[in-house]
Amino acid sequence: MGKGKMQRRKGLAFRVESIPTSLVDGTFHVPMLNDNNFSDWKENLFFTLGCLELDLTLRVDEPPALTEESTLQEITKDERWEQSNRLSLMFMKSHVSKGIRGSIPECTKAKAFIKAVEEQFVSSDKALASTLMKKLSSKSFHNSRSVREHIMEMRDMAAQLKSLEIDISESFLVHFILNSLPSEYVPFKISYNT
Repeated sequence: MGKGKMQRRKGLAFRVESIPTSLVDGTFHVPMLNDNNFSDWKENLFFTLGCLELDLTLRVDEPPALTEESTLQEITKDERWEQSNRLSLMFMKSHVSKGIRGSIPECTKAKAFIKAVEEQFVSSDKALASTLMKKLSSKSFHNSRSVREHIMEMRDMAAQLKSLEIDISESFLVHFILNSLPSEYVPFKISYNT
């Protein structure tokens, strides 16, 4: 099928080049939204919609309703916004697991859908932050792995907390890590503190 050829499906005509190949070949990957990946889902979703030029509805307010006096430019702007809204909404909904989709109120606007999803995950983020704080504060080093792996895991927890808007200063994290090391690392701790 050559570029620019018209295709007919269920009585609708569309140009083949209007379908982004990155959607078809899987270049962009938006994970399916589940109970614990909202931040990653949102970041990948916004990036993908931006690259596909479908994010107009998320960046620009809905244009005023068309009237008999609307200009061709206003009509074109309205059509582009409506198309962006419709396609973005379909794309978002297709990347939300069915178990979560049922708890999100029906929305006809992409911005409203994102807001509704965020509201569902606010309490989930608080629970995750609480769990991460407990893990970080009770973490202790075990000889089953290297000290480097232990430190990297604690840094990763701090980074996750930061993404949940809980900042842990670098010096505070260093003290947490030092306190999680066993007594055989006392000389190292003393050396660091001096």
